[in-house]
Amino acid sequence: MKLATLLRRAALPALLSATAWLAPMAHAETITMASTTSTEQSGLFSHLLPAFKKATGTDIKVVAQGTGQALDMARRGDADVLFVHDQAAEEKFVAEGYSKKRYPVMYNDFVLIGPADDPAGVKGDDIVAALSKLAQQNASFISRGDKSGTHAAELRFWKSAGVDDMGKGYKACGCGMGPALNMASSTGAYVLSDRGTWLSFKNPGNLKILVEGDKRLFNQYGVMVVNPEKFPHVKAKEAQQFVDWVTSPAGQDTIASYKVNGQQLFFPNADK
Repeated sequence: MKLATLLRRAALPALLSATAWLAPMAHAETITMASTTSTEQSGLFSHLLPAFKKATGTDIKVVAQGTGQALDMARRGDADVLFVHDQAAEEKFVAEGYSKKRYPVMYNDFVLIGPADDPAGVKGDDIVAALSKLAQQNASFISRGDKSGTHAAELRFWKSAGVDDMGKGYKACGCGMGPALNMASSTGAYVLSDRGTWLSFKNPGNLKILVEGDKRLFNQYGVMVVNPEKFPHVKAKEAQQFVDWVTSPAGQDTIASYKVNGQQLFFPNADK
C-alpha cells in the first residue's frame, strides 16, 4: 500500500472527530437583541452573554443604540428580543402588540455628572432643583438627544422642573452615553448618565457625581420578546429562552456578580 494512502487512512479518525466537534457549533442559533448603549458600554453584556451561551448554546448579536431607536428597530421586525430602559415606552410597545409581555429584569440609577468645582452649585440630592439652576445660569450641559432611555428621563426631569428653555449652554449630541460623557469631560460640562456607564467610564477627567439619591433617578430595565404573530421570522423560542434565563436565579445572579472596581453596577429585580 502506498505511503500517501496509509497517511490518509491514519488521519481519517482525527478528521471525523474534529468534524463531529465542530458540527454543533456550526448549527448554533444566533438571535438579534436590540438594546440600549448603557448595557453594552458599561461592560455588562461582555459578562452576561457568555454565561447565557454557556448555559444554552445560543449566541446573541447585540445592536446597541438608544432605547427609542431599539424599539423602532423591533417595530420593523429587525430584532428578536429587546433589553431596554424606558418603562412607559416599553408598555406602549406591548399595548401596540409588538410584544406580548414586558419583564422587569434589573435596575440602577441615573446620576448628574459635572465639574468637580461645580460652578453652577447644583450638588445635592434634588435633580429637579439642579436642572433649574443649570438652565438659569446657561450652564454647559451635554444631552444625549437620541431618544434613548436616558434622554427620555432627562426630558421628564426638565418637565418636572418647569423648564422649557434649557439655556444657551445646552447641547444635544445625538450620541450614546460614552460619547456624551467624553464630550462633557473634554468641555467641563454637566451631563446626565446612568451610574453603570459612569462607573465603567475610563476618561472622567475633572468630572464627578454631583446629584444622586433622588428617588426620581431610579432606572428600571425590562426585556421583551418581539411578537412572532407580527413578524413570523422572529426567533421567538430562542428569544424567550433568553428572557427566561436572564430572569431566572442563574441570570439574576450573573447580573449581580458584575462589578467594576468592586462596585456593583446593576441590581436584579425580576421577582418584583
